[in-house]
Amino acid sequence: MSIDWLHFTPWSALAGGLLIGLSAAMFLLLNGRIAGISGIVGGMLQPGGGQGWRLAFVAGLLAAPWAWQLVHALPPVAIAASTPVLVVAGLLVGVGTRYASGCTSGHGVCGLSRGSPRSLAATAAFMGAGFATVYITRHLLGA
Repeated sequence: MSIDWLHFTPWSALAGGLLIGLSAAMFLLLNGRIAGISGIVGGMLQPGGGQGWRLAFVAGLLAAPWAWQLVHALPPVAIAASTPVLVVAGLLVGVGTRYASGCTSGHGVCGLSRGSPRSLAATAAFMGAGFATVYITRHLLGA
């Protein structure tokens, strides 16, 4: 493995991480809620789940790339998977978030920062599954 030093962007990655952490902390402090995307989107589908703020949160996530491209070019997007593979992967992620009672943003960002043992176990499980999947598909199956 080698690092592509021409495209290595530690400062923008650091800034992005700081902004994610700051926004998650502000969301918890100001609203008393965890910024877990699966819970926020799942609540949009339930009656009386505070759909207004949830819709605003998701709209902000979707609008962010358009706002960013006003000041900087977006990187090219290349997806090296077929549509059926993406559909199955999306369904597996959805099932996993239900079993784990949360997603990477809820457990990995918010739960770990609060010292939640359940979030530590969930994050270890989905990171381990991700590592194993990449290893199997790239090194054992050669895909």
